[in-house]
Amino acid sequence: MSKQSKFLVISILILGLVFVLVYYGINLTSNLGKSKAEVTSENAGKQLSNLYEDISVTTAEPVKGQIDLDPIDVAASLPDISKFPITVNSTTDQFVEIFSSTEKSGTGVDGWLTEVAAEFNNAGIEVDGKPASVKIRNIASGTATDYIKTGKYVPDAFTPSNELWGKMAEASGVKTQLIAPRLVGNVPGIVIAKAKYDALVDKYGSVNVKTVTEAIANNEFSMGYTDPFASSTGLNFLVTALHTFDNSDSLSDKAVQGFEKFQANVPFIASTTLQMRDAAKSGMLDGFVLEYQTFVNAPELKSGYVFTPFGVRHDSPLFALGDLPQEKIDIITKFAEFVTQDNYQQMAKDKGFNQLEEYKSELAVMDGATLTSAQKLWKEKKNGSKPIAAVFVTDISGSMDGEPLVRLKESLLKGQKYLGRDNSIGLVSFSSDVSIDVPIGKYDAIQQSLFVGAVNNLQSGGGTATFDGIIVALKMLQDQLLVDPNMKPVIFVLSDGETNEGHSLNDIKELVEIYKVPIYTIGYNANIKALQSISSINEAASINADTDDVVYKIGNLLNVQM
Repeated sequence: MSKQSKFLVISILILGLVFVLVYYGINLTSNLGKSKAEVTSENAGKQLSNLYEDISVTTAEPVKGQIDLDPIDVAASLPDISKFPITVNSTTDQFVEIFSSTEKSGTGVDGWLTEVAAEFNNAGIEVDGKPASVKIRNIASGTATDYIKTGKYVPDAFTPSNELWGKMAEASGVKTQLIAPRLVGNVPGIVIAKAKYDALVDKYGSVNVKTVTEAIANNEFSMGYTDPFASSTGLNFLVTALHTFDNSDSLSDKAVQGFEKFQANVPFIASTTLQMRDAAKSGMLDGFVLEYQTFVNAPELKSGYVFTPFGVRHDSPLFALGDLPQEKIDIITKFAEFVTQDNYQQMAKDKGFNQLEEYKSELAVMDGATLTSAQKLWKEKKNGSKPIAAVFVTDISGSMDGEPLVRLKESLLKGQKYLGRDNSIGLVSFSSDVSIDVPIGKYDAIQQSLFVGAVNNLQSGGGTATFDGIIVALKMLQDQLLVDPNMKPVIFVLSDGETNEGHSLNDIKELVEIYKVPIYTIGYNANIKALQSISSINEAASINADTDDVVYKIGNLLNVQM
């Protein structure tokens, strides 16, 4: 071959190599700046189908069960009161037990009442010549009210975050006596990202619950709030919002219509304040509800958010409950006098209380019957015209044998009473393989019977292929959305242990992100980090429940989400 021919061949090879490098370089750089989710979102359905085909899935024979038509028995679902800690124990034979809301009877910045009560017990206080003391039990206001209303456990006294819970206890037939309207000052508020706050002021002139609900109804503002059955701030926000829709009758047709329009654009209702704060940190919300004492103790919020007070003040009233002997009334009264001394009120201020004192309650406290009706209205209307399609994914592996499986069944059978009739449900069980026990269907009497029958038939054995179960549930929901795109998909996972078979969290994480399906997880006697991780992807709650309180916790979760 001549030198000229060799040069020509080499030139052609070099040009070819350059072409290949350029071609692949263009393709490589064209994907720069795209997230993996953006790339895979184009073929998410195919990825889901491929994962699904890798799993051994069977469909169980339908079995009908006997429907329990009795109303929800809240008292039966409540765990033993010992589940809620005593933060200050009595030191004398003559004492009173006080239920206290958690923001003041815990530890650290949330431990004001804990510290003051301990000092009260050391102060040598006497009633009728006998030494007296107090016992403080740390328990959320809504949960405490459930114990009191049902009569399952009624303490001598109760200091919830606000007066609303006392009114509800009174309406249930429990004798209540207001000993002190205020132990310590606090205020609920809407916490709004500063840029969004400024935009609302520019458009509406001011920011309050009325302008916020209007902005939400107009799809201009994304806000979340907490469960009004459990959270003082959530209940306060609900009744304040209803009042803004009709200030003459909070339960009128006008108020209901306003609530439905507003609620249709609320993206997030949290079971707890902690879950709400985690969602806020993710940046998915423009605003959320919180007490000022919590807000002022969160540096990450103070710098970029604005706090706007609303509703009834949270001044921790103190109620005596039931027909108490005079000596107990005297102890409660002396305790109220003790904690409101100047030095203890200054201690409270140092922990974030007793601030925003200029704020006055912007609406009168409703009676207990109206508050209960407002909660019922919320339950009926919170999903608006977008019903939920939920799949329950249950762990029936060998480690669930015995008490865990018994409690899982009990929690599902009792918890399903909280499901709205406009919603649809399905049931999947998993061990080493996965079974579709109940295909998704509207929650009518027939579907309820099939659900009950399937739950009763669950039997344990085998490994733990948790994420295989989630994949099957995700596929069922995506197929259901093709039939009814108006549905809101949700998954509930109930398990007691780490995955040891099948697919992993990494296999499904991107799909969960793409489809934006919230996955609520309930762990039985375990700290299941993988499940907590999957719940956090789309801001769902992860509950670590002991077997003896899981029924109550699941009931609360389903009451909020279904």
